[in-house]
Amino acid sequence: MFGDMMGLMGKLQEAKAKAESTKERLKTVLLDEQSSDGLLKITATANGRVKEVQISEELLEDKEQLEDYLILTLNKVLEKAQSIHDTEMAAVAKEGMPNIPGMDLFK
Repeated sequence: MFGDMMGLMGKLQEAKAKAESTKERLKTVLLDEQSSDGLLKITATANGRVKEVQISEELLEDKEQLEDYLILTLNKVLEKAQSIHDTEMAAVAKEGMPNIPGMDLFK
């Protein structure tokens, strides 16, 4: 019984290490999103951190339009980032789950 518990603890530690490794890797995955006319471009990481914003001179002339573009484009890139993050973390969680009788929730 004690050996089983130690094995379980080892698997949980391994899963935690893999989750941290995945989070670090996602910091390096860059996602680009732009407005439909290409006047605004945003680059973010798969962890949801905005890395770069490129704004066309044309957009600087219309504050309301720029604000709308920022909201729409930021939301699109952050939704993409969240989707990738969730998928990657779910894969790590599923892979790291120890085989406990009666716990078939993640299979």
